[in-house]
Amino acid sequence: MTTTAPLLDEQICFALYSASRALTARYRELLEPLGVTYPQYLVLLVLWEEGPSTVSHLGERLHLDSGTLSPLLRRLESAGHLTRARTADDERVVEVSLTPSGDALREATASIPAGVCEATGLDPAALVALQQQIATVAAHVRATL
Repeated sequence: MTTTAPLLDEQICFALYSASRALTARYRELLEPLGVTYPQYLVLLVLWEEGPSTVSHLGERLHLDSGTLSPLLRRLESAGHLTRARTADDERVVEVSLTPSGDALREATASIPAGVCEATGLDPAALVALQQQIATVAAHVRATL
């Protein structure tokens, strides 16, 4: 009996990987004039949405470990967009807060979602539906790990 190897273009992992790389490239193009990388933008999104946050909470929200997150935060702090400070209650906990410069980036990035939506060729409602489907897939896969 012969078996056929799976085809690359039939793999969900490759479709998601390819789409992710293309979208990240579009974000990079839109963020470059602001001096912000895509992963830094994700950190800023959490801080704009939720306010000051601990490093561990940022890691949970972004699914990043501290070894990946710490250099991102260091670069954002060096650029003057956020501050990091140990909490008085527990020295092991580091709280991250936006500076006025980091908060001002929110307005500077306001057009980015529309630019990304346009690049996808999908209307906003279709893009929201797709995002929800992908989030559901990710949650189900994480639950099996």
